Amino acid sequence: MELDNTLRTIGLALRAGRLAVGEDPAGDACHAHDCRLLLIAGDAAEGTLRRAERFAEAGQCLSVTVPCSKAELGQAVGRASCALAAVTDLGFARSIAGKLAAADPERYGQTAERLSVKAERAARRREEQKARDKERGGKRRPGKK
Repeated sequence: MELDNTLRTIGLALRAGRLAVGEDPAGDACHAHDCRLLLIAGDAAEGTLRRAERFAEAGQCLSVTVPCSKAELGQAVGRASCALAAVTDLGFARSIAGKLAAADPERYGQTAERLSVKAERAARRREEQKARDKERGGKRRPGKK
Protein backbone atom coordinates (compact mmCIF):
# COMPACT_ATOMS: atom_id res chain seq x y z
CA MET A 1 0.00 0.00 0.00
CA GLU A 2 2.73 2.44 0.98
CA LEU A 3 4.69 1.52 -2.17
CA ASP A 4 1.65 2.36 -4.32
CA ASN A 5 1.52 5.77 -2.64
CA THR A 6 5.22 6.28 -3.36
CA LEU A 7 4.81 5.27 -7.01
CA ARG A 8 1.87 7.68 -7.35
CA THR A 9 4.04 10.50 -5.99
CA ILE A 10 6.75 9.60 -8.51
CA GLY A 11 4.15 9.76 -11.29
CA LEU A 12 2.97 13.13 -9.99
CA ALA A 13 6.56 14.43 -10.08
CA LEU A 14 6.76 13.32 -13.72
CA ARG A 15 3.54 15.14 -14.63
CA ALA A 16 4.83 18.24 -12.85
CA GLY A 17 8.00 18.13 -14.94
CA ARG A 18 10.20 17.43 -11.92
CA LEU A 19 11.44 13.97 -12.86
CA ALA A 20 14.14 12.98 -15.37
CA VAL A 21 13.36 9.43 -16.52
CA GLY A 22 15.95 7.06 -17.92
CA GLU A 23 19.68 6.66 -17.62
CA ASP A 24 20.81 9.52 -19.87
CA PRO A 25 18.32 12.17 -18.64
CA ALA A 26 18.95 11.17 -15.00
CA GLY A 27 22.71 11.34 -15.57
CA ASP A 28 22.35 14.76 -17.20
CA ALA A 29 20.26 16.03 -14.27
CA CYS A 30 22.89 14.78 -11.82
CA HIS A 31 25.80 16.30 -13.72
CA ALA A 32 23.93 19.63 -13.92
CA HIS A 33 23.44 19.47 -10.11
CA ASP A 34 19.65 19.56 -10.63
CA CYS A 35 19.01 16.14 -9.10
CA ARG A 36 17.80 16.06 -5.49
CA LEU A 37 17.15 12.31 -5.24
CA LEU A 38 18.24 9.58 -7.64
CA LEU A 39 15.82 6.63 -7.69
CA ILE A 40 17.19 3.22 -8.67
CA ALA A 41 14.94 0.23 -9.37
CA GLY A 42 15.49 -2.73 -7.07
CA ASP A 43 16.34 -5.07 -9.94
CA ALA A 44 18.65 -2.70 -11.84
CA ALA A 45 21.67 -4.32 -13.46
CA GLU A 46 25.16 -4.10 -11.94
CA GLY A 47 26.36 -1.72 -14.65
CA THR A 48 23.40 0.56 -14.04
CA LEU A 49 24.13 0.54 -10.31
CA ARG A 50 27.75 1.55 -10.94
CA ARG A 51 26.69 4.37 -13.29
CA ALA A 52 24.05 5.54 -10.81
CA GLU A 53 26.68 5.67 -8.08
CA ARG A 54 28.92 7.80 -10.31
CA PHE A 55 26.00 10.07 -11.26
CA ALA A 56 25.07 10.63 -7.61
CA GLU A 57 28.68 11.32 -6.69
CA ALA A 58 29.18 13.76 -9.58
CA GLY A 59 25.93 15.59 -8.81
CA GLN A 60 26.39 15.44 -5.04
CA CYS A 61 22.85 14.11 -4.66
CA LEU A 62 21.32 11.37 -2.58
CA SER A 63 20.39 8.06 -4.17
CA VAL A 64 18.10 5.27 -3.02
CA THR A 65 17.23 1.85 -4.33
CA VAL A 66 13.45 1.72 -4.33
CA PRO A 67 11.72 -1.54 -3.34
CA CYS A 68 10.14 -2.11 -6.75
CA SER A 69 11.13 -3.61 -10.05
CA LYS A 70 12.04 -1.79 -13.25
CA ALA A 71 8.61 -2.73 -14.60
CA GLU A 72 6.80 -1.25 -11.58
CA LEU A 73 8.86 1.95 -11.68
CA GLY A 74 8.35 2.11 -15.44
CA GLN A 75 4.60 1.76 -15.03
CA ALA A 76 4.62 4.70 -12.59
CA VAL A 77 6.30 6.89 -15.21
CA GLY A 78 4.41 5.60 -18.25
CA ARG A 79 7.08 3.34 -19.70
CA ALA A 80 7.57 -0.38 -20.12
CA SER A 81 10.54 -0.28 -17.77
CA CYS A 82 12.69 2.25 -15.94
CA ALA A 83 15.88 1.58 -13.96
CA LEU A 84 16.82 5.19 -13.07
CA ALA A 85 14.90 8.39 -12.43
CA ALA A 86 16.14 11.69 -11.03
CA VAL A 87 13.80 13.81 -8.90
CA THR A 88 14.71 17.45 -9.54
CA ASP A 89 12.41 19.09 -6.99
CA LEU A 90 13.30 19.13 -3.30
CA GLY A 91 9.67 18.93 -2.18
CA PHE A 92 8.95 15.84 -4.28
CA ALA A 93 12.26 14.26 -3.22
CA ARG A 94 11.42 14.85 0.43
CA SER A 95 7.92 13.43 -0.02
CA ILE A 96 9.14 10.29 -1.80
CA ALA A 97 11.88 9.68 0.77
CA GLY A 98 9.38 10.26 3.58
CA LYS A 99 6.98 7.68 2.16
CA LEU A 100 9.82 5.18 1.73
CA ALA A 101 11.00 5.87 5.31
CA ALA A 102 7.48 5.34 6.67
CA ALA A 103 7.48 1.86 5.10
CA ASP A 104 11.08 0.99 6.04
CA PRO A 105 12.59 3.46 8.54
CA GLU A 106 15.78 1.50 9.00
CA ARG A 107 16.62 1.54 5.29
CA TYR A 108 15.33 4.99 4.24
CA GLY A 109 15.15 7.01 7.47
CA GLN A 110 18.57 8.64 7.11
CA THR A 111 17.86 9.74 3.52
CA ALA A 112 14.50 11.22 4.55
CA GLU A 113 16.15 13.08 7.42
CA ARG A 114 18.90 14.49 5.20
CA LEU A 115 16.33 15.73 2.68
CA SER A 116 14.32 17.34 5.49
CA VAL A 117 17.41 19.21 6.64
CA LYS A 118 18.11 20.35 3.07
CA ALA A 119 14.50 21.54 2.70
CA GLU A 120 14.71 23.51 5.95
CA ARG A 121 17.94 25.17 4.83
CA ALA A 122 16.41 26.07 1.46
CA ALA A 123 13.36 27.59 3.19
CA ARG A 124 15.64 29.60 5.47
CA ARG A 125 17.61 30.91 2.47
CA ARG A 126 14.36 31.94 0.73
CA GLU A 127 13.23 33.84 3.83
CA GLU A 128 16.60 35.58 4.11
CA GLN A 129 16.40 36.55 0.42
CA LYS A 130 12.89 37.95 0.96
CA ALA A 131 14.16 40.02 3.89
CA ARG A 132 17.05 41.39 1.81
CA ASP A 133 14.67 42.23 -1.04
CA LYS A 134 12.34 43.99 1.35
CA GLU A 135 15.22 46.08 2.72
CA ARG A 136 15.95 47.25 -0.83
CA GLY A 137 12.37 48.32 -1.32
CA GLY A 138 11.22 45.06 -2.86
CA LYS A 139 13.45 45.41 -5.91
CA ARG A 140 15.82 42.73 -6.99
CA ARG A 141 19.06 43.30 -8.76
CA PRO A 142 18.85 42.92 -12.55
CA GLY A 143 19.58 39.41 -13.76
CA LYS A 144 18.77 37.72 -10.44
CA LYS A 145 15.86 35.37 -9.91
